[in-house]
Amino acid sequence: MKVGVLALQGDVREHVSALAACGISPIEVKRPEELSEVDALVLPGGESTTISQLCEIFGLFEPIKARISGGMPTYGSCAGMILLADEILDAKEGQKTFGGLDITVRRNAFGRQVDSFETDIDFADGSDELIRAVFIRAPWVEKTGSEIQVLAAVDAHPVAVRSQTLLATSFHPELTGDHRIHRYFIEQVAKPALEKVK
Repeated sequence: MKVGVLALQGDVREHVSALAACGISPIEVKRPEELSEVDALVLPGGESTTISQLCEIFGLFEPIKARISGGMPTYGSCAGMILLADEILDAKEGQKTFGGLDITVRRNAFGRQVDSFETDIDFADGSDELIRAVFIRAPWVEKTGSEIQVLAAVDAHPVAVRSQTLLATSFHPELTGDHRIHRYFIEQVAKPALEKVK
């Protein structure tokens, strides 16, 4: 399986390292040709409006949107969650998303940079172990569609959700050295989705 990391802005290096720790040799995606080489994609944390604008500039926005719509397994952390959401509350004027996840997210829901925090949360991957979650200007999910599975929540707000082919977290597992989320994406989201296509 070839997994790409969108590499225009944000914590690209950390996702590359996390995927490498899971036995994946990721491809940094900066051009449409690189996107065409990958089976699955990771959208890193960063600034969601900047990432979408850079995707437009580099000719990647519509190709990524089309691949996601076509079933390409994709994982988004923090800004990546916003980019996968079908609807954004408190969006900047003209802000665009790739969409695909039937969720409504609120940008910066947990507060500004100074309100960043870490906490241990339950993640529904079948493990009894809590997972360390780092929230930095993080969104949360206000509303989910009927096909969306909530995998984790903080104060009753969903912070990790999935559909058949898409996974999104409000937090940054790539910053903790715990690779469970990346393994979950590879084993539980991407592999089954890609096997159905074969």
